[in-house]
Amino acid sequence: MLDDAIKGQLAAYLERITQPIELVATLDDREEAQQMRELLSEIAALSDKVTARFDGNAARRPSFRISRVGADMGVEFAAIPMGHEFTSLVLALLQAGGHPPKVEQAVIEQIQALEGEFVFETWMSLTCHNCPDVVQALNLMAVLNPRVRHVAIDGGLFQDEVEQRQIMAVPAIFLNGQPFGSGRMELPEILAKVDTGAAAREAKALDAKDAFDVLVVGGGPAGAAAAVYAARKGIRTGLLAERLGGQTMDTMGIENYPSVLETQGPKFAAALEAQVRSVDVDVMPHQRVAAVEPGNTIAVKLENGATLRAKSLIVATGARWRKVNVPGEAEYANKGVAYCPHCDGPLFKGKDVAVIGGGNSGVEAAIDLAGVVHHVTLIEFADQLKADAVLVKKLQSLPNVTIHVNAQTTEITGDGQKVNGLVYTDRASGESHRVALSGVFVQIGLVPNTEFLKGTVELSRYGEIMIDERCATSVPGIFAAGDATTVPYKQIVIAAGEGAKAALSAFDHLIRH
Repeated sequence: MLDDAIKGQLAAYLERITQPIELVATLDDREEAQQMRELLSEIAALSDKVTARFDGNAARRPSFRISRVGADMGVEFAAIPMGHEFTSLVLALLQAGGHPPKVEQAVIEQIQALEGEFVFETWMSLTCHNCPDVVQALNLMAVLNPRVRHVAIDGGLFQDEVEQRQIMAVPAIFLNGQPFGSGRMELPEILAKVDTGAAAREAKALDAKDAFDVLVVGGGPAGAAAAVYAARKGIRTGLLAERLGGQTMDTMGIENYPSVLETQGPKFAAALEAQVRSVDVDVMPHQRVAAVEPGNTIAVKLENGATLRAKSLIVATGARWRKVNVPGEAEYANKGVAYCPHCDGPLFKGKDVAVIGGGNSGVEAAIDLAGVVHHVTLIEFADQLKADAVLVKKLQSLPNVTIHVNAQTTEITGDGQKVNGLVYTDRASGESHRVALSGVFVQIGLVPNTEFLKGTVELSRYGEIMIDERCATSVPGIFAAGDATTVPYKQIVIAAGEGAKAALSAFDHLIRH
């Protein structure tokens, strides 16, 4: 299962284990069970503090549990955790073995103090780059608190359960048998949902903070660059964001950032966060802004009721996936309507799906899905595909792809529980057509996250923040950068440069006013 290089790296990690752990597997006759046996045997051979047993009696086969010897830890994988989940496996081994997690002591104490019984199930796919955050957070909770149990389940191994529970997007999280959440969630978000007093305590702490010289809203490339540049000027800098990394967390391959030959979005996002935290920035993740009130001191009101204050403000809130806004899209979100082909594609293995959008993202999604699903139908509103020629040529060469241009999606249909088709109109003939499908992937661009600024700063007709060459908005002291602004070409490198420019402009504003 593991090549020699991976074994060497894993052996070095396992040297950090201070307490013995055991891997207890429950197997069956499937090929995947034999692969699991091989994987666990190889891991056990790398450390004298790790043992593997194959006499488990878990409900799902194949699966395995990780526990400290003599303890009852509820960390379980109903999966062969390779791909994006290999890091989750390594962290679970280390944490079960006594290696301290990289979280604040206050968070550890909050987890340990949770009362009640929490049985979590996370449905994931090994190609999902958003799933590991959920898996790792819940695994840590299960290591630290015996009242928390967690099993990470590969939907591809348990298709019957996927069908039974109508799981059509990952990660899908269940708590005590009931839906708990979907999509990427980090540890603070999960704790906020199970610890009902956490939000009020957090709001009170935020409200008590002194005014910032520069407050950055947004944690993507623009926000991170702005925070780093501001902090290096020696001024009081804060950064709040709904999620650190921004859109890069949803990006698989990054191959055009100067000095970085190639990387993956989550890895790039982690590097952004590490750099921000390496300088003197007050980082406040998992926060949403409700409103901004200009003045000599700008008031930034958060959705949790807290108010932050700043002498200057940089808005770098980025953008989100644009929705097609047709009947059925909202009703069947996460029930066949998806926006991340890398995450949710494996759930549609052997089925028919559609991709809406003929730009680079849509064509790339169709190419990726064609290698997993039975058939892909691509729907493009314009009279030709807008993607790069090399991508179009590749798409046209695939035998299991049908392309409809000059086609307008008018409805996504379903049976009340999940998607079963898509209706489009031929814009040339006016004829309506229905395609029977199991899933629809929407890939039609982005919408700026600027709703909270309506009536505060000048916005374009597309909702983008109007800025000048110095990233200044229509309101003195408020600056903006990145994909939320009118700057053309929504690229990581451009967003980062604009963030740096906004910070320098904010600093210039402070010293002059």
